[in-house]
Amino acid sequence: MKFDPATRRPQVEGVKRRISDVDKRALEGAIRLKGEHGGEVIALSMGGTKTKTAMLGALAMGADAVYIVKDDLVGIDTLATSKVLAAAVGKIGGFDLILCGEMTLDGLSAQVGPRLAELLGLPQVTYAKHLELEGGRLRAERDLENVDEVVEVELPAVVSVVREINEPRIPSLMNILKAKRKPTVEWDAADIGLSANEIKSSVEVLKVEAPLVERKHILIEAETVEEAAEKLAEAIVAEGVLGG
Repeated sequence: MKFDPATRRPQVEGVKRRISDVDKRALEGAIRLKGEHGGEVIALSMGGTKTKTAMLGALAMGADAVYIVKDDLVGIDTLATSKVLAAAVGKIGGFDLILCGEMTLDGLSAQVGPRLAELLGLPQVTYAKHLELEGGRLRAERDLENVDEVVEVELPAVVSVVREINEPRIPSLMNILKAKRKPTVEWDAADIGLSANEIKSSVEVLKVEAPLVERKHILIEAETVEEAAEKLAEAIVAEGVLGG
């Protein structure tokens, strides 16, 4: 990500879209569960032409099909995003498990997964770092920073995963070539039964700017490491960072 030095605004023109690293781990988790238990892996996203290109990566990794909701949806908040995804999930239907990353790496809100579960009326598990399926139930190990928690939930359910759950596979050249032949379905908001008012953001972002950083460029010159360390300590004290 680059910023305009004059306005401090992010320069997003021409920036390639890609699948979030955490979402890749959710996709990898789905592919591994399919390998163990069978079924079908469907990747769902929202966006435009660049999103379609990025989602080829999901097909190359092993997803069987991709669904994309394309409309004027850039910059909508987590509530509107969850409504769009919930409507698309309802239209796709026939699912047993919804996996998503714990958060997007741009907004870091960690709200879409829980909101999606609430809108669909499904049980949810967050911060999962290990998953097992047995007898129509899901057992998940949750990473709660200072403690791990093991929970079980009936399917269907919504689960958000953390980075530690796995390491996403790197698609082979053969799978990359096959990806373009797999089905990609594109809908707009009307196709999934939503009006413009229903996907209107509740939160308005006024501006996004990089923090203003001003350095004093103080250069410390010394003959020895000891002398440099002493001068550095004196400079830090003089700037008021540490007490004398």
